[in-house]
Amino acid sequence: MNPQLADLLRLLELEPLEVNLFRGESRDIGSAQVFGGQVLGQALTAASATVEGRIVHSLHAYFLRRGDFNAPIVYQVDRSLDGHSFSNRRVVAIQHGEPIFNMAASFQASEEGLEHQIGMPAVPPPEDLSDSSAPPPELLARMPERVRQFLEQSRPFEYRLVQPLDYVAPRSEPPSRQVWFRAVDRLPPDEMLHRCLLAYLSDYFLLDTATLPHGSVFLRATIVMASIDHAMWFHRPLRVDDWLLYAVESPSASGARGFARASVYSRDGTLVASTAQEGLVRLRRGKAT
Repeated sequence: MNPQLADLLRLLELEPLEVNLFRGESRDIGSAQVFGGQVLGQALTAASATVEGRIVHSLHAYFLRRGDFNAPIVYQVDRSLDGHSFSNRRVVAIQHGEPIFNMAASFQASEEGLEHQIGMPAVPPPEDLSDSSAPPPELLARMPERVRQFLEQSRPFEYRLVQPLDYVAPRSEPPSRQVWFRAVDRLPPDEMLHRCLLAYLSDYFLLDTATLPHGSVFLRATIVMASIDHAMWFHRPLRVDDWLLYAVESPSASGARGFARASVYSRDGTLVASTAQEGLVRLRRGKAT
């Protein structure tokens, strides 16, 4: 298996410490703190380890403090409910004796019901788009050191941007984007694993979209950005090792916060998940954009 993807799978394999208590490692992906998607994926892994015969259908999370990737994270699970059809879990991520994240997740036994969905946007297939996993070397050489280090990291997913982004001279764009993505190698057919991996990946592209009308200021040193909350709904079975379309839009930015929501479609147009996030988008004092 691809080494970056294999390492991500190891990252999601938490160490059981006691009943309802797990410990996870962290990775430095070039950001200033632990990547929020990592904590989200690990928290969902911890919650799912306490549930049998049911699959996650929704989660709601808050990021409370910056995570330190030089220290382990402990996940404490509260078994809030095991009902006839649904189970609910609360998870608190703890580091250095303080909560850095909390999440509630709901799990459901499989059952039939009404079916409908909105359609997938009309976009080119991923084969018609160039690989967007990293900018070309000639562009990387012209970027600020902070941005270059982040973008040079090898990642376990590959991307195809429907709307190309000019990293060197970004201009004002509508607050929406579509991105094809998939894991760089085949994965086991474990539905819960694929949902945890989608939770990990879902923290990419959301908050950035809120900066597009402002010339993608997320690429500049004049902006402070951090996830505040994150919600997901899983509608249908999915595989992250086949192409998925992330259709993101940002309806609003105000009060030093940006809001974005997205639909996730499989290649055949099936709506498999939805997500939403609000985050800090703060201009540094005394700095111009």
